Amino acid sequence: MQLTGHITPESLMTLEAYTKYRKTHKAEVMAHRKMRSVALGENMTLQFESETTIRYQIQEMLRIEKIFEEEGILQEIEAYAPLMPDGGNWKATMLLEYPDIHERKRELARLIGVEDRMFVEVEGQARVYAIADEDLDRENEEKTSAVHFVRFELTPAMCAAVKAGASVKLGCDHTNYPAHTSIAAETLASLAGDLRSS
Repeated sequence: MQLTGHITPESLMTLEAYTKYRKTHKAEVMAHRKMRSVALGENMTLQFESETTIRYQIQEMLRIEKIFEEEGILQEIEAYAPLMPDGGNWKATMLLEYPDIHERKRELARLIGVEDRMFVEVEGQARVYAIADEDLDRENEEKTSAVHFVRFELTPAMCAAVKAGASVKLGCDHTNYPAHTSIAAETLASLAGDLRSS
């Protein structure tokens, strides 16, 4: 169970230590990411973030950019830490994927507001709609973005139900992208680990 902690510069690995860690652990981090990825319809994926995925993202950015000074490290933490669930919610990166550039342009124009129509529904509980793009606006009058960041705030009763094994549906009720799916048991078990018990 990966309870959400706090990422601080002291809790991150040095570039040297991370390079060694990455060689032996990259596959398991990728498997964790894949297990927390939920496809919704043919063109949308939600990647539910966790401390593991966010820590990995920060370490990767530090490695790629060769950042080792505290100021730069703090900037990366500030950029990614808000995407980490905090015990009463799920946070996800939402991707709209259209391989053909013309289709993507057309569909992103038709899907304005789609991020606000995302929901999770815990068995026996009311639907919870996403709070989207709190860091910056990702759409304009012409189109929505292909990437959004969404947060689903769950009540204590919902958290308890998920931990007790309730099923959860992920869905979208946007006029131009109606879709829903049940979250797979393995994925849901991982997501339940993000939630506090009352």
